[in-house]
Formats: sequence, structure tokens, C-alpha cells
Amino acid sequence: MYFRSQRKSAQDVSLSDYIETGADGAPLALMDVVAEDCDLLEQICSREMAQQLRRAMDSCLTSQEKQVIVLRYGLNGQPPKRQREVAQITGISRSYVSRIEKKALGKLREALEG
Repeated sequence: MYFRSQRKSAQDVSLSDYIETGADGAPLALMDVVAEDCDLLEQICSREMAQQLRRAMDSCLTSQEKQVIVLRYGLNGQPPKRQREVAQITGISRSYVSRIEKKALGKLREALEG
């Protein structure tokens, strides 16, 4: 019995076990690899959603609508801007920015749901 239990536990693996040494010489634990896979899946999903959004923006928005959405939501790598800031950049009123944004979001919602 004792030998059978020892042989069975010899194949057990802990998430904190080191599986190899990284390029920088630091030990790499199994947990590090498993955690990377979850992050990788999230990154892939986010990238696919961003591509869908960009395709929808290209196919259904006017250039002015696209500019307003990009500025408002920071899709160009910049921080999102307030409607007042977008109005100053584009040279239109804040209320018109609001109407353009609302119309563009409706178009995008239809494109992404359909």
C-alpha cells in the first residue's frame, strides 16, 4: 500500500513547481504559464472585438461621425475627450457633437448586433 501511494503522488504536480528557467535566469513556475494563458485569451477576445468595431465604423459611419467617436472614446490611443473638447477640435458646437455621437452609436449598435 505504501509503495502504491508513493508512486501515485510522484506524478502530482503543484502550480508552484518550477518548470524551467526563463531567459533572464529567473525560475518559471507552472502558475506563471497558466496565468499567461488566461490573459492571452482575454487579449485575443479584446483584439477581435476591436477589429469588429473598426470594421463597423468603416462600413457605416461618415468621416465626421467616425472622428467624433474616435475622439470621444479615445480609440486613437489618446485618452477619451469630453464633448466640449471634441467640439473645440472639430469646430462644431457641443450640442451637435452630442447629436452626432448619439446617431453614430445607434448605427454601430445596429451594425454589431446584426
